[in-house]
Amino acid sequence: MSEIDATFKPFEQNLDMQKVLQILRDSTYGADDGELFLEKRITEGLAFDDQKLRQSSFNINEGFGLRTVAGEKIGFSHSSNITEQSIKEAAKIIKIANQGLTRDKPLAPPPSRTNVKLYSDADPFQSIPLSLKINLLKTINDFAREYDDRVAQVSVSMGASLQEIIILRPEGEILSDIRPMARIYISVVLEEKGRKESGSSGGGGRYSLSTLMAEDVWKHHVCEAIRIAGINLTAEAAPAGEMDIVLGPGWPGVMLHEAVGHGLEADFNRKKTSAFSELLGKQVASKDVSVIDDGTIPNRRGSISIDDEGTTSNRNVLIEKGILVNYMQDRQNARLMGLDTTGNGRRESYAHPPMPRMTNTFMSPGSINPTDILSDLKDGIYAVGFSGGQVDITNGKFVFSCTEAYRVKNGKIEKPVKGATLIGDGPTAMKNIQAVGNDLSLDPGIGNCGKGGQWVPVGVGQPTILISGLTIGGSGTN
Repeated sequence: MSEIDATFKPFEQNLDMQKVLQILRDSTYGADDGELFLEKRITEGLAFDDQKLRQSSFNINEGFGLRTVAGEKIGFSHSSNITEQSIKEAAKIIKIANQGLTRDKPLAPPPSRTNVKLYSDADPFQSIPLSLKINLLKTINDFAREYDDRVAQVSVSMGASLQEIIILRPEGEILSDIRPMARIYISVVLEEKGRKESGSSGGGGRYSLSTLMAEDVWKHHVCEAIRIAGINLTAEAAPAGEMDIVLGPGWPGVMLHEAVGHGLEADFNRKKTSAFSELLGKQVASKDVSVIDDGTIPNRRGSISIDDEGTTSNRNVLIEKGILVNYMQDRQNARLMGLDTTGNGRRESYAHPPMPRMTNTFMSPGSINPTDILSDLKDGIYAVGFSGGQVDITNGKFVFSCTEAYRVKNGKIEKPVKGATLIGDGPTAMKNIQAVGNDLSLDPGIGNCGKGGQWVPVGVGQPTILISGLTIGGSGTN
């Protein structure tokens, strides 16, 4: 049995782990799977807006979630009170959900694992005084206003969290992980000749908040936010119609995440509600396209040492040279589909059961110089930033709004455009990728993903790519 790290003493003080393991074994009797998930989370957040501190919060939450799985059926109970008695009460509820189970067989053993340290710092706060953090927010505000006299408003949010988990499995394994997180986000509004436009920039990852408080880091985000807002001040209305699109590297990978990534999560495919259902081994994209979900990249926002079922995180190739080779799996869906789990069982908190979720999802780089890709664009849009969009998983249809985009004619970038929306469907867009650049970049570390009412931190990325025949929504003339 694994030794429990001293960091988890608050759990140990309340629980006799041998007794709790027996409760877990009893509650999962006859089931296919199950676990007890213990969590403690500390979060801190600050928000500065309109030259005032608008929010300061510090929270400590802890609790457990007890789950059993039998076929497609899940029994789940949770509580914020981590005691042996509370776990016993939860087990009673679970047993009600398990009524009718008669199987008496050992649970499937977990896959072999290695202890890999993915995070550079286990303390995202590093005992930084609150006064120092507030002073920094004021400094950022003052710097932005002095940097450009067009700045009419500055908003800064900064926060950190530390999640500590223990996962008990019925076969006797006790697994633990400590997950730091830090994030900063800066938004500005510029005003010139009666016109106002906004821009924003931010970053984060699984490291100390002090990393983001470094002067060169926050100044970069201030300057980037002002640059984007300044570009939008000169932008013209985007044209409408079907045209070729070049997507820049990094953050535009959010379109890949939404339009393709969710469609490759196992639950949608097991239920045959995804546009990619029953297509394993089939060509679903251009031969130049490979897509990977990798939860093992050190310090990235979407990285996890183990998933929330206790499976070791992995680097999973999903699409290889245009061929669909894998789905993202949790334990339940992998078992039902007769496939291997991939370490993608994730949950928002102890109060939620796990489900298949992405970690860091990106397109592999190609061999083409991105300058050559732009040079080949005769008449289209070069999209560098997105604010989000909507996707229908069943058919992959999407709509995305651009925050930074340019009109391109004969390979030359012309005026910036605003109000551009990209309209299409994931499967078709993937097959219409004509060129893949050699400049893979990941997002700056500010992404969250929603699914089934649960939010988890994720990463996205891609190189520069050319997609033919996307529909552009806009109010300008072509």
